[in-house]
Amino acid sequence: MSEASLAAAEGRRSGTETRLGLLCLAVLVVLLFLAPGLVNPGILFVIGMTLIQAVFALSWNLLFGFTGLASFGHAGFFAIGAYFTGAALRYDFHLPFLAVLAVAGILGALVALAIGVVALKRLTGIFLAVLTVALTEAMAKIIGFSPALGEQDGLGNIPRPVIDLGLFRIDLTHGDDYYRFLVVATVLIVAALWWVVHSRLGRTFRAIREDADRARFVGIDVARYRVISFMISGGTAALAGALSAPLTRIVTLDQVNWLASTQPILNSLLGGFTSFWGPIVGSAAFSTINYFTRGFPGLSEIMVGGILVVVILVAPTGILGLLGKLRRRALGKGGRK
Repeated sequence: MSEASLAAAEGRRSGTETRLGLLCLAVLVVLLFLAPGLVNPGILFVIGMTLIQAVFALSWNLLFGFTGLASFGHAGFFAIGAYFTGAALRYDFHLPFLAVLAVAGILGALVALAIGVVALKRLTGIFLAVLTVALTEAMAKIIGFSPALGEQDGLGNIPRPVIDLGLFRIDLTHGDDYYRFLVVATVLIVAALWWVVHSRLGRTFRAIREDADRARFVGIDVARYRVISFMISGGTAALAGALSAPLTRIVTLDQVNWLASTQPILNSLLGGFTSFWGPIVGSAAFSTINYFTRGFPGLSEIMVGGILVVVILVAPTGILGLLGKLRRRALGKGGRK
């Protein structure tokens, strides 16, 4: 078979796989939207938290997997969105809920901008990671001494919102209705991040990740684009936090500490940080493990740790990387036959 025929066959196969992938995604979104009528409230809450953790992990992986920056204090951005939204709903800021979400995302992006302008021109790698941890811990101390934010007890009794669009109102006070809103919001955020990653901006991020010095040589303002990536990442993490507050109806310091910052890292590594979909797969896998081991204290952490060790040793690119390797091996054997 000629090279042209092989290329045409590969193109048809790639097109078929793309269409199949889009169909699977559409089916998954429909199932997620219909989940309130299919599963019990406990599982529905787990699915909702998985969606939030998936967005949170995607925000972190935009930095690490696509720009080559590491943040070990990403929970600080999550907390900004969660505490602002919780306070806005509990103390009735007289802002439409969609405006509250927008402001939460903007706050996260502005804080990321402030950190990026000061730090990213001088610090990368482990130094940036340590700085973000320190700033997140400082934020936790400030919140812990803020009566309006609940101090050590957290901000509880957060009401769920009602969206007033003028011609009609969307009542999200019922848990199932808010869950459906969360599904729609997650799909929109994931679609926006997918567009960013596959746009010219995303290609610039990857060029910086591969070789920052070469990127500078070809005229890319590395510091500027790193700040832009940090802003998008911080704003998205804040949006994840903003969406979580009405779902859980409480925001606590557990969402600010450094352990909370490890969650998006684990999800991204488990699913595969080299793939856009890896953090989503990792979040689903992590939640599934936690759910089925919930009756065994400590077992969940042991199993997740063991799985991570196996993944790192067998497939450093995560679950999707391992599946991709097995697929290529199977196709290779099929081609030889």
